[in-house]
Amino acid sequence: MDYDFDPAKDEANFEAHGLRLSDFAGFDTEPTVVEDERVDYCEVRFRAFGRIGGKGYCLVYTEREAGPRLISFRRCHEKEMRRYE
Repeated sequence: MDYDFDPAKDEANFEAHGLRLSDFAGFDTEPTVVEDERVDYCEVRFRAFGRIGGKGYCLVYTEREAGPRLISFRRCHEKEMRRYE
């Protein structure tokens, strides 16, 4: 599946988390997806928690007509994985 993202956000995500949005190729396991209601983002955002290579990751995205638009991609703590798995 193709994902949309802002190239500047891709670079900022790499600087902050050491991961590129452009490298996201999906989770190895079916992710748990929750709506991100922590802040009013003026759009509906989702947080997906899943595993890649046995390690936990969190992907933040929104749905657009053309498909998912990636916002953030990072490793997550096992505490988060236990909460959402």
